[in-house]
Amino acid sequence: MLFSARFRTAVRVVTVLTGCALVSLTGCKNDPPAAAAGGGMQAMPVAVEIASLSSVPNADTYVATIKSLRSAVLQPQVEGNLTKIFVKSGDMVRAGQVLMQIDPLKQVATVQAQQGSEQQQKAAFDYNQADLQRQEQLFKAGIISRQAYDQALQSFQNSKAALEAASAQVRTQREQLAYYQIRAPFAGIVGDIPVHIGDYISSQTTLTTVDENKGLEAYIYVPTDRAAQVKTGLPVDLLDANGTVLAHSSLYFVSPQVDNSLQGILAKAPIPKSAVMLRNGQILNARITWNSAPAITIPVLAVTRIGGQSFVYVAKPQANGFLAHQTAISLGEPVGNRYPVRSGLNDGDRVITSGTQLLQEGFPVMPMTPQGGGAPQKPAPAH
Repeated sequence: MLFSARFRTAVRVVTVLTGCALVSLTGCKNDPPAAAAGGGMQAMPVAVEIASLSSVPNADTYVATIKSLRSAVLQPQVEGNLTKIFVKSGDMVRAGQVLMQIDPLKQVATVQAQQGSEQQQKAAFDYNQADLQRQEQLFKAGIISRQAYDQALQSFQNSKAALEAASAQVRTQREQLAYYQIRAPFAGIVGDIPVHIGDYISSQTTLTTVDENKGLEAYIYVPTDRAAQVKTGLPVDLLDANGTVLAHSSLYFVSPQVDNSLQGILAKAPIPKSAVMLRNGQILNARITWNSAPAITIPVLAVTRIGGQSFVYVAKPQANGFLAHQTAISLGEPVGNRYPVRSGLNDGDRVITSGTQLLQEGFPVMPMTPQGGGAPQKPAPAH
């Protein structure tokens, strides 16, 4: 009996202690921070930015392809083995510079044979020309007949025509010989060279490309739902994958037709010569600015995301200081390192821009001046 009484007493003590602990834990979870309830928690210094309206561009970003105004794919006009390659990929070449050499020995032999035939025709022409002069003098002197003179004249004319034909053949074969040297059609940059010395190449073989890097333009396909807004003169920013602006331009061409395969409208923007880092065939982003409108902008680092929703902390004034208040916002496309705010903030709100990862709802904060001078801001007087 004594043991049973002691056991019941111990159980009651444990039950009471457990209940106290649960009450204590529940109270800690639901109670606001001490400073918010008038306790002594020290306010955390934070940098703030006063929300204000500024002109924000309304823009959309699309994929753009850089293309050269002058780009040539070099293919030979003759067949043969490639014997020399004088350049490598990426070389700057001038107009007319020899890039490659195809074995010309067979064509050289053809040219020499045609030259031999030309010399034979030249000898016959010279003889017939001299003979015609002699026959003309004899005919005028009445020594030979008119028929003999006409025969000499005919022989001369035949040899002259044969010489002209032989000379034309020599010129043709010499021009053909020039095709065995692959030359740059204009000054530019040599592209990939997929062939090697010793390869047998034909007129279907791609030898390399030459791109003039001075005249570049961006090809941008704008969705048809923007057909009413897209027009020449709209500003365009060309961006890399990190959002860094590589070049500024503007649309100078908008196609009157819709590309059926892409269901987009082709727009072109010239690339300024100062954009030396851009290359033909490069793919990047193009941001077209449609118009500008006043909006609040905030730093990217001030935004936190929870479950796909964007939030910022706003320093709300209270009688004894400021409390951090988590506010849901709607954002537009980033412009540099700032977001335009579509909704959720008001002009004059104190947006907390530092230490947001340490904050929670109702946490006491001490806003500092934007200049970072350390002077705390005073709360608005209580009404």
